Amino acid sequence: MSLLMVKNLSVWFKDSEGQALPAVRDVSFDLEEGEILGIVGESGSGKSVTALSILRLLPYPKAIHSSKSVIFYTGGNLLTCSEETLRGIRGKEIAYIFQEPMSSLNPLHTIGNQLIESIKVHSKINTKKAYSKAIDLLKQVEMPNPKERMKAYPHELSGGQRQRVMIAMAISNRPKILIADEPTTALDVTIQAQIVELLVKLCKEMNMAMIFISHNLRLVEKIADKICVMQKGKIVEQGTVKEIFEAPQAAYTKKLIESMGGGSKPIAQKGKCLLCAENLSVVYPLRKNFWGKVIKSIHALNDVDIQLFAGETLGVVGESGSGKTTLGMCLADLCRYQGCIKLEDKDIKNINPLNLRKKIQIVFQDPFNSLNPRMTVAQIVSEGLNVFEPKLKKNEKYQRIIKVLREVGLGEADAEKYPHEFSGGQRQRIAIARALIVEPEILILDEPTSALDVTIQKQILELLLKLQKDKNLSYIFISHDMHAVKMVADRIVVMKNGQIVEENSAVRLLNCPLNNYTRKLVAASMF
Repeated sequence: MSLLMVKNLSVWFKDSEGQALPAVRDVSFDLEEGEILGIVGESGSGKSVTALSILRLLPYPKAIHSSKSVIFYTGGNLLTCSEETLRGIRGKEIAYIFQEPMSSLNPLHTIGNQLIESIKVHSKINTKKAYSKAIDLLKQVEMPNPKERMKAYPHELSGGQRQRVMIAMAISNRPKILIADEPTTALDVTIQAQIVELLVKLCKEMNMAMIFISHNLRLVEKIADKICVMQKGKIVEQGTVKEIFEAPQAAYTKKLIESMGGGSKPIAQKGKCLLCAENLSVVYPLRKNFWGKVIKSIHALNDVDIQLFAGETLGVVGESGSGKTTLGMCLADLCRYQGCIKLEDKDIKNINPLNLRKKIQIVFQDPFNSLNPRMTVAQIVSEGLNVFEPKLKKNEKYQRIIKVLREVGLGEADAEKYPHEFSGGQRQRIAIARALIVEPEILILDEPTSALDVTIQKQILELLLKLQKDKNLSYIFISHDMHAVKMVADRIVVMKNGQIVEENSAVRLLNCPLNNYTRKLVAASMF
């Protein structure tokens, strides 16, 4: 008999008017002891709702299960068992790792206190023994300096370290099942590989089964024994990894696998040098003494030289903290720096700020935070026209807005909607339209696809390639995703600790990296 059996699971959510909206419909799957089951699909496919149903963590009574819904665990139905029984299972026998550890950890308590609390909830041991066990758990999840980390608060840890703490809390009572809900989404590619390898290692050591939820099919392929593919609240296909990848049956599964391919961009002809930076440095003060003198600082950029040619895409890759975004902000003149930045052989400090903004536009990582929620799409997109062409007639302005919306794959009806009415991919199209409306020569794209599902990510990358060809645009494409960079970049620079450690054509750098750090990044991206 299977360790966990989900049969005919359906979930509805009541809206403000009391109407029930379907989120999950007739989902069924089994989980065997020690097995890793991957659940994949785009945002809104029902992956997380399915997983949260297992431990009844949905917002009841707004959430409703059908009478046919059954989740069998150790002979009982988790959907109908008592709250007392469920409390004994949550965390002890079935543990959950959430997507964003910063939201899951208490910012007011140290890591040590939170770990000790998770241990003592299900174990009748004193604080001294719980402290010792917490240290052992941090060692088990390969946390550096575990004793020191026990005193740290969540904000003092990196994203990967916070996720290690969440894993330590989840395995503290040696559960039989671990549910990992998008545990690597917000992490750099190398940290992502480390966390996934750690989870697989722990599953083997503890004979623990795992449900691994992700929209990254490439990642799931590497670690899972079985895969369930979800779309619009249903499982459209399930089977072993070999069955899914070698003989996919559902059209949606084929589309997901196709989106993994990516491909490389044809090599562009090198045009004139549009933008160059020489000896670019940025220093941030970390600590000052009583008199305000800086006694500790960090070099976000350290003597960086860079060139961007007309019509090309320069990929800038590296882990968080490598200086990628700081470089982009400097090139857009949005950050104080030392050194020289030239646009078409003219120092940007000597260029009228309005003229510079018209020539260089930036598209940020998270469109939801960069778009004003109180403005319609038309108002958002027209901001540039209001600044650069204030004398434009109302009708002419409207026609320009509709034209650019169509260029990015949106329609006239979208002009009067608000950002919250769109998906993540559509919001990114709006952000791109806002940048394009002023007809720039250079777009700085700061992680423009990192928050998107794999199929949407591919659509945005294909859109960027089309726009570049149609408008002869030059891109600086900042990312930690080697697959995305491979698809759009002509040249790549690799950054580490504020410096460029390697630069080459995209093909040569990805196929034959020379620097050890670059090799590490490329190897991690293949995970």
